[in-house]
Amino acid sequence: MNAVEISDTDRPDPSVTDAIRAAIVSGEFAPNQRLIEADLTGSLGASRTSIRSALFELATEGLVDRLPNRGARVRSVSLDEAVEILEVRIAVEGLCAAKAAERITDGEVDELRLLRAALIESVSAGDLLEYSRLHQNLDRRIREISAQATAVGIIERLRAQSVRHQFRLSFQAGRARVSVNEHVAIIDALIDRDPVAAQAATREHLMSVIEALRSLT
Repeated sequence: MNAVEISDTDRPDPSVTDAIRAAIVSGEFAPNQRLIEADLTGSLGASRTSIRSALFELATEGLVDRLPNRGARVRSVSLDEAVEILEVRIAVEGLCAAKAAERITDGEVDELRLLRAALIESVSAGDLLEYSRLHQNLDRRIREISAQATAVGIIERLRAQSVRHQFRLSFQAGRARVSVNEHVAIIDALIDRDPVAAQAATREHLMSVIEALRSLT
């Protein structure tokens, strides 16, 4: 049997998936908004096949609903569902934090010390966008240092579904000053190579996020 050749134009394009995901997360595409393939093809300069593949992938991540005979739309995640997602993340991200504390190298300790100082400085300066960027970098580095590929895959899918609610929360008055102390506690536990403290600090942070989200209603 001859092998089937797939042209480059038929292959899924990760950059297209990333672009649609970013638009959903940032709120550019609103919950329940229809995602029309022809419109996305024009705005992203991508093939119809790439758009369709991206929408299928985002549906598996829980960001998009595919409707029979009606195309796709942005999935609406309720506050209650966002809280459930965070409760699952407590267990999985706590595991990653504990493993990161066990595995962290001297060079990574130095890196986190610098990141700790930068987080504190960004909040002191009132630069919430920089603070958001830095704490996302911290979350990413903890996942990388943990080397827990299965857990990381679960976390990334869960984060994508609830991130819109947390995006709203990040600009709540006074939230950054609470959050930065929680992130510092996580970093300190990692620097001390204390897996129990790292897991506990991660739990405290995510429980705090849940309480703050509930206060938005």
